[in-house]
Amino acid sequence: MAKYRDHLPQLQESTFLTDGGLETTLIFHEGIALPFFAAFPLLLTPEGKQILQKYYRRYLTIAQHYHTGFVLETPTWRASLDWGQKMGYSTGQLENINRLAVTELELLRQELEQSDLSIVISGCLGPRGDGYAISTKMTALEAQEYHLPQIKTFSQTNADVVSAFTLNYTEEATGIINAAKACNMPVVISYTVETDGNLPSGEPLKYAIQEVDKLTDQYPVYYMINCAHPDHFKNKFTAPEAWVSRIKGIRANASAKSHAELDEAEQLDIGDKQELANGYQLLKYLLPQLTVIGGCCGTDHTHLEKICQTWFQAS
Repeated sequence: MAKYRDHLPQLQESTFLTDGGLETTLIFHEGIALPFFAAFPLLLTPEGKQILQKYYRRYLTIAQHYHTGFVLETPTWRASLDWGQKMGYSTGQLENINRLAVTELELLRQELEQSDLSIVISGCLGPRGDGYAISTKMTALEAQEYHLPQIKTFSQTNADVVSAFTLNYTEEATGIINAAKACNMPVVISYTVETDGNLPSGEPLKYAIQEVDKLTDQYPVYYMINCAHPDHFKNKFTAPEAWVSRIKGIRANASAKSHAELDEAEQLDIGDKQELANGYQLLKYLLPQLTVIGGCCGTDHTHLEKICQTWFQAS
């Protein structure tokens, strides 16, 4: 039985941490090749499982130190049908991998959860296409049909919630939400934005949240922003509008470079950690419901440590 599915603690408790840039950490710091930026194959070997456990433990240690909660995301951002088939995985194999991902995180939770460290397990989804650019747009119905198998699998595990990251247009977000609703799974939607603060589709962030909420009767438990630097979107929250209060989580990039620049870069840009932490501190005041904080591309546990130092110092 899922522990928190019916009462997600991050909706009531003050601060929850999550991890940083899993894939960029593994590639650039650990020297591990990840075809198509996919981390889930590591689940298939004892050595790979140890690598993932070590990665998550670094972040959980920070949560223990600051007495926060933690959202553990499965390493399954690429474990959907199209991406899996590119790597030779069948539908059945992907289903087993998504189940295994949750089981591995349950082991961590059983070991490390305490009265002052609630650990939520989230089934992680990624976009059908590239997170930085849109090649082919799906309708909401097509997106629902595409993402339903992965969400259905998570619903049959002890995952507490599903979270969809690096979404770049509203139809895919709507389809994911409808699939989650059909499976009675709470869902978090995380958009990525360009340097102008708009989605890669050109849709304003405000529209992307308001329109999807309207189409889905506000089914998402909350929204997040990931894979963009705070400088790219901080100026979007100048007024205390209702849509702003729907944003509860930020997983920012370390670098202030554009998606196009990051795509072309051969070296990892770890950015300025204090500048990133200052950006989070500003967002803390601009976003009244912001309580879930982590990182994305280029960030590792040292970035989150700096973010926490700044975040809690001013509390």
